[in-house]
Amino acid sequence: MNHDNKQQGFTLIELMLAMTFIAALLVAIALTTIQISNIYNKGITLREVNQAGRSVSDELQRTISSATPFDVTPKGTGDNAPASRYVVSAGGGRLCLGNYTYAWNYGKALVGGTGAPAIINKYSGVDNTIPIRLVRVTDPDGSLCTTPSLPAIPKANATDLLTSGDRDLVLHDFSIKETSTEPSTGQSIYAISMVVGTNDRLQLTTNDTSCKAPGDGVGDENYCSVNQFDIIARAGNKTGSQ
Repeated sequence: MNHDNKQQGFTLIELMLAMTFIAALLVAIALTTIQISNIYNKGITLREVNQAGRSVSDELQRTISSATPFDVTPKGTGDNAPASRYVVSAGGGRLCLGNYTYAWNYGKALVGGTGAPAIINKYSGVDNTIPIRLVRVTDPDGSLCTTPSLPAIPKANATDLLTSGDRDLVLHDFSIKETSTEPSTGQSIYAISMVVGTNDRLQLTTNDTSCKAPGDGVGDENYCSVNQFDIIARAGNKTGSQ
């Protein structure tokens, strides 16, 4: 008796189709993973910038609310205007509010290089090489806003309000102005605007107010974020000049 031995298996075409399907599936999984990673990184960047901005905004509002009204006429580092408590320059600034003084260097000054503005805020002594982003300094008499020669900042009296974090966060711009006064209550209202963001110079627009478009091909835009924070603060009753 003869028996036919029939062997069953996949044909070459079937194997090729199966391999093509698996390859396409792996590519789809890889692309999805990359997209999820990009969304995650962008979210982390946005969160760090927003948290830092809100924290600094709350800090300034608390300090101003406990201060007496103060003069915020902008003065340069070489101007001898003792009444003003607001020092401005292209590289940073200072704001003296009675018990505390706030000092900062802008991101473009911290990076340095050709054409970068000078850093105006440095620590005193051996700490003078440590970069200052934004600090709060105990300064009851406002001596740190004395011009034309700005005193160095003692690190022991300073508290960092803006750290580099995972995204190299900096202050890109800051301004404050007095919008109104209320003689009956001895109060003044101030409007503050500041720009907080990452500091990759290749990814930022010329004025540091936004990130370049993804199509510009300047790096990973998921690690770039800039946000402007506008706040209103009210200084307390006038008990005397500052």
